[in-house]
Amino acid sequence: MDLKDYNDFRHALVSDRPSEELGAYADYYQWLIGGWDVKAVDYLSPDKKMETVGEWYFSWVLEGRAVQDVWIAPKRELRNKETSKTRNRYGSTIRTFDPVTKTWTINWFNPVSGARDVLTAKKEGLDIVQYGIDNDGNMMRWVFTDITADTFRWYGERSADGGQTWILEAEFFGTRKK
Repeated sequence: MDLKDYNDFRHALVSDRPSEELGAYADYYQWLIGGWDVKAVDYLSPDKKMETVGEWYFSWVLEGRAVQDVWIAPKRELRNKETSKTRNRYGSTIRTFDPVTKTWTINWFNPVSGARDVLTAKKEGLDIVQYGIDNDGNMMRWVFTDITADTFRWYGERSADGGQTWILEAEFFGTRKK
């Protein structure tokens, strides 16, 4: 791909603002647009956790009708041929709004591990809560919380008993890049 093709693709994909069609629903993810430094904590078992640092970028795409991210952990400067595929993230999420149901659908995919998840978002108070079902039929809950202009906490949980109890699997602590 030459530079012109690259620029044409980038200009066709990336939008500088949300579509007016989204109205107030753009507020779900507008605050995320930009780049973030992230401390990621994966809870591998009740007594074992793994910490890494990553980078997370968000942009309006597809005429501002969707939000796409690129989530990289460990961050690019720490990656090498020996980087394990375990908890290795170099993936993307596309969030699209359904004007009929008034909900956001979240499609996450990580080509490194083959992970793919689909969730639906809703606001609960000030939090953005995203619910889905994994390949084993377990409930997933991914939450953006403690949101400020320059920080947030994201956590992912899983429930094998229909939502009666939840197991914390990961937490990401984001700080806006300056």
